[in-house]
Amino acid sequence: MVLPIEVDEDRQEPIYHQIEEQVKALIVSGYLPADTVLPSIRALASELGCSVITTRRAYQNLEQEGYIKTHRGKGTYVQEVEQEKRSQLKEKAVQDALRQAVKTARQHEYTDVEIEKLLKIVLKEER
Repeated sequence: MVLPIEVDEDRQEPIYHQIEEQVKALIVSGYLPADTVLPSIRALASELGCSVITTRRAYQNLEQEGYIKTHRGKGTYVQEVEQEKRSQLKEKAVQDALRQAVKTARQHEYTDVEIEKLLKIVLKEER
């Protein structure tokens, strides 16, 4: 299975964290339902062009947080995520993206009114 994940070495965020956040989003959105087999650590590392250590760290963190489960000799599988947790994580993901957008706008010295205007333009374009 090829996961629709992209990593960007130019971002300040570590690559393992980029992988974690994107896998979480795929699970929470339902793109990766419970019991889906994930690529091996080596296969994902190869696919993304990063180290095995990086993908192992992402998988370990995801397992600690209860998103995935590794069964020795069988593979790594998506865990069931409760609906309430899914809703909370979706909302957090959107809020984080909006915070980043506002931060970028502030760096370019946009006012609240100008930011709201830009958001309305984007919302209209995305309909």
